[in-house]
Amino acid sequence: MKSFLKLLNFEVNRFFKLYLTLIGLIIVSQFIGAIVVSKGYMNSADQVMYKNQLSMSQYMKEYGISYFHRFIESGWFLMPIFFSIAMLMIYVFFIWYRDWFGKNTFIYRLLMLPTERITIYFSKLTTIMLLVLGLVTLQILLIPIEIQILNSIIPTDLQSHFSFYDIYSLRMWGRLYPKTLTEFILIYGVGLIFVAVLFTAILIERSYGLKGIFLAIVYGMFSFGVFIAPLVLNGFSNGYFYSLEVFLMELVMSIIVLVSAIWIANHLLKYKIRV
Repeated sequence: MKSFLKLLNFEVNRFFKLYLTLIGLIIVSQFIGAIVVSKGYMNSADQVMYKNQLSMSQYMKEYGISYFHRFIESGWFLMPIFFSIAMLMIYVFFIWYRDWFGKNTFIYRLLMLPTERITIYFSKLTTIMLLVLGLVTLQILLIPIEIQILNSIIPTDLQSHFSFYDIYSLRMWGRLYPKTLTEFILIYGVGLIFVAVLFTAILIERSYGLKGIFLAIVYGMFSFGVFIAPLVLNGFSNGYFYSLEVFLMELVMSIIVLVSAIWIANHLLKYKIRV
């Protein structure tokens, strides 16, 4: 456990400066966006009220309140999130290949540490999940602050009470921010399996050279096929199985994919990747 924590701390620190940059980008972009969108909303509302001779209450009845949804659907809000997701996806590969192609082939120093080699795999996997959950937590903390920024610019008569749960009107947010613990485990569990399979595919490629590229692709496709097999089976059987049965089958397949990814990675690290 001590070795794992040291490796985890090491991996997090390697990405920490860029991670702080992503956090700063999200905060600055969304705070500026809250100001820009709310002022833009007020300008358009003022023009409509002036042109149609409407009071604020009449404007609300006729046009409703939409400034919060305008904000969370704007590029100011979404683009830094998508950019951060893209950077983390790139880092899933970079976290391994940097060790092989960086200065002094650092992977061999890691493999020579007096600990089980699979600990390296787990430390990198945990790092990715911590980085993802960190950004999710950040966004949860930012939403109330951004609502306050919006409401500080919008007149009281045009304000409405919004909360974090209003973002569930967007389908994407129901996936990024599950409402229940069960949904959270399912969604981020799938993400964990996806990263684990990618890590193992990378190790396959590193272990077998050019042939490893083909083997890694086959492994990835096979893992995906196993994962979606219950859904495909239920589709071909025209919904023969109950939802609970499909869920249990999917759970079993997920465990099989995850455990096999870890087992293959452990085997490769022990016997195929030489120092």
